[in-house]
Amino acid sequence: MNNPAQDSSVPIEVRDLRFGYGARQILHGVNLSVPRGKVVAIMGGSGCGKTTLLRLIGGQLKPKSGGVNVFGERIDQLDRDGLYRLRRRMGMLFQFGALFTDSTVFDNVAFPLREHTDLPEEVIRDLVLMKLHAVGLRGAAQLKPSELSGGMARRVALARTVALDPQVIMYDEPFAGLDPISLGVIGQLIRRLNDALGASSIVVTHDVQESLQIVDYIYFLSEGKVVAEGTPDEIRASTDPWVHQFVWAEVDGPVPFQYPSRRPYADALLGDSHV
Repeated sequence: MNNPAQDSSVPIEVRDLRFGYGARQILHGVNLSVPRGKVVAIMGGSGCGKTTLLRLIGGQLKPKSGGVNVFGERIDQLDRDGLYRLRRRMGMLFQFGALFTDSTVFDNVAFPLREHTDLPEEVIRDLVLMKLHAVGLRGAAQLKPSELSGGMARRVALARTVALDPQVIMYDEPFAGLDPISLGVIGQLIRRLNDALGASSIVVTHDVQESLQIVDYIYFLSEGKVVAEGTPDEIRASTDPWVHQFVWAEVDGPVPFQYPSRRPYADALLGDSHV
């Protein structure tokens, strides 16, 4: 039987991944895979380890145990040159875009092409205009990020993310802070660009309903573990209390509204100043 991590149809394999900061454990034995050509969502409450998982896949952090295989290579075992080479095949859309504020839209998208290739400027110009045209912003090439709306800035960041035609694309909260129209535009762009590139995309998000329309598979994280997974139809039909609470935004359920306290509320009100 073939090792899935060496299988070109499965660019990302996470196996028994564990990570923490000091004594504080963040991830506890996470297992997941991202097949080629698919869009996979990572969902869960704040602080459950979603963004940490992206950083481990991108090689910014090293696991305590377990491993992350990207294109068949253990990313935590690569040296600086190996990591730089592998990241040439990856794209990352940071939360809120992270555009270079003093550069034009054109130069923001051109940056990875200038950094990772030796292409002449006339070729870079054509590629940048193609990427901007794909996100509907070719006419904004000479604007600065401060002149863009939130939705436009996110689309520029998306154009920069796919400038090198990456085979793996990671999105950290791509819908945060967007109005409903911009949210829908970004969602459809993620799907269309993934299909056009034949890439593998990982979307970390809280936006359940928009994600269910564009992704192929979902993993739910809670307290650093995968507690549920499935296709959008399976997730919608799930009777699992945790999944149902998250998908339908219910206040009551396995995830408590109140942060745990050692003292009853009445005692805290009527007692001394200590909480």
